Amino acid sequence: MKGPSQKKSAAGEGRIRTRNLARIREAAITIFTQKGYDGTTIAEIAAAAGLPKANVYYYFKSKKAIYTTIVGDLINQWDAALDHLQADRDPAEALAGYICAKLDFSRRHAAQSKMFANEVVHGGRFLTRADLRHMRAITADKVKVFHAWMRAGRMDPVDPIHLFILLWGATQYYADFDVMALNELGGRRVRLADFDHAAETITAIVLKGCGVRAKTRR
Repeated sequence: MKGPSQKKSAAGEGRIRTRNLARIREAAITIFTQKGYDGTTIAEIAAAAGLPKANVYYYFKSKKAIYTTIVGDLINQWDAALDHLQADRDPAEALAGYICAKLDFSRRHAAQSKMFANEVVHGGRFLTRADLRHMRAITADKVKVFHAWMRAGRMDPVDPIHLFILLWGATQYYADFDVMALNELGGRRVRLADFDHAAETITAIVLKGCGVRAKTRR
């Protein structure tokens, strides 16, 4: 059994690891977004993270490992947003929850979203077959939810895949094309109030277009 001092030491090492991984991740996202994968070096990531290059290699064996980890994290967080779409939920509440979750990710992780968009624009070189299969599978699973709502008369017949593409484009625009969003909104950054208004507007349009009625509050 580990003694108190050993447990304390392990806890300290765990905190250091968590802190360093977060610093590397945030530094890498910023530089990858600015310079792309090919234009980024481990040395730049290390300098931006405030860590020796050897420390970066201690946690990640290569630049590719950092990049694919960040992409994997984003996919996992988008998966979590999809949890709102459950067949036994009220469609209006489920769709509103999903839209809000996607917009919240765009607000809090704009650089990561933009990095992923750059990856896709450049052909998705680092999206593995497993990544693509996973995204198709989880989307197909949620397509079944839309069909269940349609069969129950809780939603008008629409093409679920094109609905998803519409939702992704609408919610990710505020991060991936922030320059254009700011040009129209007027301001130096997209404010929380802008995201809230976007959520209300997108939700209202989607619900009306899908023939979904929001629950009336008593």
